[in-house]
Amino acid sequence: MSHADDRYYVPHGSHWPIVGSVGLLFLMVGVSNWLNGADAGFWVMMGGVAVIVFMLVGWFGTVIGESVGGLYNAQVDKSFRMGMFWFIFSEVMFFCAFFGALFYARNMSIPWLGGASNNFFTNVLLWNSYESSWPSNGPGKIGGDYEVMGPFGLPLINTVILITSSITVTIAHHALLAGQRKILSTFLALTFLLGFVFVYLQGVEYIEAYEHLNLKLTTGIYGSTFFMLTGFHGMHVTIGAIMLTIIWLRVVKGHFTPKNHFAFEAVAWYWHFVDVVWVGLYVFVYWM
Repeated sequence: MSHADDRYYVPHGSHWPIVGSVGLLFLMVGVSNWLNGADAGFWVMMGGVAVIVFMLVGWFGTVIGESVGGLYNAQVDKSFRMGMFWFIFSEVMFFCAFFGALFYARNMSIPWLGGASNNFFTNVLLWNSYESSWPSNGPGKIGGDYEVMGPFGLPLINTVILITSSITVTIAHHALLAGQRKILSTFLALTFLLGFVFVYLQGVEYIEAYEHLNLKLTTGIYGSTFFMLTGFHGMHVTIGAIMLTIIWLRVVKGHFTPKNHFAFEAVAWYWHFVDVVWVGLYVFVYWM
């Protein structure tokens, strides 16, 4: 294969999509059986995870090798940027759906059940004694007694951590553009370390919620929306921190130049997206 020129680079045939499909098949079968009580399901699921990790390492390694080998031109770079833009947009819509569910529960369904609507079927017939309030654990307190997770303490610390990490990755980006490799490496390392600290503290927060606040996924609509939003965001932070770690390893190996560093920019965009989502989540879940 020749180096990039004016022609658009067409990749060669690859076996990695097939490997990924096999991993997803094992993952789906394993999770399904595990949730239905089959002990072997857990190990099938873990086998699927292992295959997917193997596929990611191999496939991304191939792409990195092609990039370092100079096979990508400006047109390929543009297509990569468009692809990352639409990927982040899809993630924005993903979180908008969960924020929309939170808004619907708090501002529409609960007031209706509490009698704000003149519709007989939402108040008198469904649960005549239900009182509209937020946070709610359902009619008749089916979610049990619990305490809400306040905005101070670990949530506030995690907010400061993520905002700080957004600053450090920006400093790293400017250092890359200026050719200051030491500053780039240092602040990029600080960024992914802050990300992993965030994930660790969120785990501590979950233990606090379960053991001391009796706040669980089954604690009515408040518990389910709280853990769905914070849990999926935590998963995104974990993925982002792993990607930042990989980018840092590439920086250590001497990859990226001030004019050719799309992979760094893509991960930085993703990290800023994760930070912005957390700020909105912190306001609407912890404060309001």
